[in-house]
Amino acid sequence: MESKKTVAIIAIVILSIVVLINLLKKDLWDVNSELLKEEVLSIGQSVQTVNLSNVTPFKWDVAYSFDPYTLKDTIYETVGYKWGDIRETVNEGMYQVVFLKDGKVVCYLYGYPENNGYGISFTSENNKEVTSASVLSVENDLSFEVIRSDEIIYLRNH
Repeated sequence: MESKKTVAIIAIVILSIVVLINLLKKDLWDVNSELLKEEVLSIGQSVQTVNLSNVTPFKWDVAYSFDPYTLKDTIYETVGYKWGDIRETVNEGMYQVVFLKDGKVVCYLYGYPENNGYGISFTSENNKEVTSASVLSVENDLSFEVIRSDEIIYLRNH
């Protein structure tokens, strides 16, 4: 009887550890989002422009800045597949940026700059296939103006 209790306790402990590890395991796009936030928030006070590739601590080849109110299905269709639990922006003041490398999402940014401490936005000459987002490639001019307002850092392309 005692050994059955011991086995049951061991099974519960192992199951609890597995569940905890899965809860703590973050997706690549979330990890990179946190790393990017740290990089942006560490930009020196005197810096007026940055190269976006120098503040992104991950490799990427294409980024999309989605227009406010873009539907989730449109985002998934534009990016090429469904990933994670994304949300739709519900206000003009929100931003939603997706970085891809080799067709896979490597960073997903979403929210209000006031809540995140920073915001990234860019505009581009949209190609005809993408109407709900601005598209940026690593081959583009990646010079971004650093704008500080109310302790929030905004990165905007010229």
